Amino acid sequence: MLKSFIAVIGAALLLSACDEPAPQAAAPPPPPPPPTFMVFYDWDRANLSTQAMNTLQQAAMAYKSRGGTGVTATGHTDTSGAPEYNMALSVRRANGVKEGLVKEGVPAAAITATGVGEAGLLVKTGDGVREPQNRRVEIVVRIPAAGYNEAAYCQDLMAAWRKTSTAAPAQGPVPEAMADCTAGRFAKGIPVLEKALTDSRVPLPAKKPI
Repeated sequence: MLKSFIAVIGAALLLSACDEPAPQAAAPPPPPPPPTFMVFYDWDRANLSTQAMNTLQQAAMAYKSRGGTGVTATGHTDTSGAPEYNMALSVRRANGVKEGLVKEGVPAAAITATGVGEAGLLVKTGDGVREPQNRRVEIVVRIPAAGYNEAAYCQDLMAAWRKTSTAAPAQGPVPEAMADCTAGRFAKGIPVLEKALTDSRVPLPAKKPI
């Protein structure tokens, strides 16, 4: 009777283990924010100071060194002055930054310069307030999304499968996926190997950034 009871308990524990969800791969970290720079201005001015030129050099270097895909320069003003005048002033500021970036080696076609006048205040104020932090151009350098080394990831997937599979079949989806990885057809091989490992409750290896 005791042996039968133990057998029933063992079977129940085995079934419970089978119901556990397969381990999921760790979610990749969020991509880093794009490089952002600020150029500030004296009241009612659109000329670039020495400090502003240093900032433009940094922005241009970020674009060139990180394979930038584009730059956005958005001009702002504070709330002093008429809205129509401020809109035109913000455009002049943005265009001045664009010209400065071009001189630093950023292609003109890669730069989008826009002015938004009093919109998007960095420091919230009432009307007619001269706030230095609001007199600015925001420069955002767009960079490619970080990828991962598909060849290395394929190799890691194959190694993980070989460690956990004692009798790998000569034919079937997994051997075909391994052949795809070896031949450089990563888009075909990776999903199949990921599914095979996940179905076997094997954690997926980490993806190595390029």
